[in-house]
Amino acid sequence: MSLTLSHDFVFIIDFSCSQFAPFSPKRVTTVNYNHPQASDPYKMNDEQAIYDYLLDLVQSVEGERVLEVMGNLFLSGQGSSQGQVSTHLEKVIRVKNNTEEFNYFFNRCCYILINYWQLSPQTQRSIPQLVNMVEKAVANISPGGNTKGNIRQLVKNFTLSEQFVRLKRLASVVSTKFETKSSSVGTLIHRYPYLYDYCLMGDDSSREHRQTIHRIKAQNERKFEINLSQYVTYRVRMARTNKAGLILPDKELIKPVQNPTLLSDRDLNSSLKHFVGSVENGQSYRSLSKSFRNHVAYTQSFGTFKDELYEYIRGSLQNNYKQGSFDKKLFDLFQNAYPECNQQKPTEFLMMRTSSQLLNFLVVEGSKNPDHYVFIDLISNIGVKKTIGVLLKIVLFCSKVKPYLEKRFSILFNHYESVAREGVPWLVKTLENMQVAFSIHFGRVDLSSLNRSHLPT
Repeated sequence: MSLTLSHDFVFIIDFSCSQFAPFSPKRVTTVNYNHPQASDPYKMNDEQAIYDYLLDLVQSVEGERVLEVMGNLFLSGQGSSQGQVSTHLEKVIRVKNNTEEFNYFFNRCCYILINYWQLSPQTQRSIPQLVNMVEKAVANISPGGNTKGNIRQLVKNFTLSEQFVRLKRLASVVSTKFETKSSSVGTLIHRYPYLYDYCLMGDDSSREHRQTIHRIKAQNERKFEINLSQYVTYRVRMARTNKAGLILPDKELIKPVQNPTLLSDRDLNSSLKHFVGSVENGQSYRSLSKSFRNHVAYTQSFGTFKDELYEYIRGSLQNNYKQGSFDKKLFDLFQNAYPECNQQKPTEFLMMRTSSQLLNFLVVEGSKNPDHYVFIDLISNIGVKKTIGVLLKIVLFCSKVKPYLEKRFSILFNHYESVAREGVPWLVKTLENMQVAFSIHFGRVDLSSLNRSHLPT
């Protein structure tokens, strides 16, 4: 569920934790408020018959057999060999012979299978196999051909859609294959659950689709938090034994734990201390944001709030950077933000809108205008950790714009998705640091031991 306030401004309303419980397979309905419903009940019955057939199939046979049937039904031109379901499919294709309607229908068919396969690690391998099969089966078909009654042409058009892009990303998330150093940025999607809402879902996503993504997101967030906590415990114990001068056999009793990020051990240790420890005037990011939030609660005018937010952001910048063009642009941003409201008391809505405009300026405006020179300039001048720290100060003060920040990062990820990751090391390092920062401040990982210990850097 979301509330759209403008073309590119979306707040996600949290659901209860029950949404993350395993999805209980049941009869799949076609209700989706983002998709026009068919007015003819007979058309809907044919469509529903196929959904029911696929659900019964995936529950009763192995993944290989399901893929074989899907291939015969949709991809090989042998659909007529599948009995009564072929008749239903022929009727559906006659109705849904335009790309938009077929894309919705076929995407639903795929997700009926995916929703069931995702429930078990033993069947998850079928998800990337399905995606690869669909893509390869129509690889030699030219796009833009006549779609009337031509299911393979319709499937070809589907592989060029945003729905299929999201399917491929999901396949990457659940795939058991790990990325290599020569992989593109897109193969890293599984590492960053905070990107899932915008990279793996769209406005046309069904409820079951969203439940699947939310479940995968919760699982991967928790997995990373556990791995990070275990890594920190290991590093703290090693640091203490080194300080105590214990002999080697005692150290060998401590089981090594692998770094869960793509950062070097040195960089990860530095990031952990930065996001947990003191960063300004002896205060951590959490305490800074809390102090600022308490302070602005008594601010009498929106104009004064903007001045205070300006100084709050500048507190993370180096002195020489405060004197450059960035500072002037930042100042102008606040001056031009809703000046007609300057004398009003700052409302939550005004603070949220101002914070969202600030994130636009600091990261990226939008998918139609993906320029991010300010973001790269920040990273070049104050470093990745402090840049993430600036963003963290904003979402810790105004937590309701966290989804908006996640969308900014999704736009960057999509922009560089096909680029080799070694070509944009700053982006990979930024994504990894954001994952660490979010886990520390919005997850359930306990890193309190870091406050009492020193990790090597």
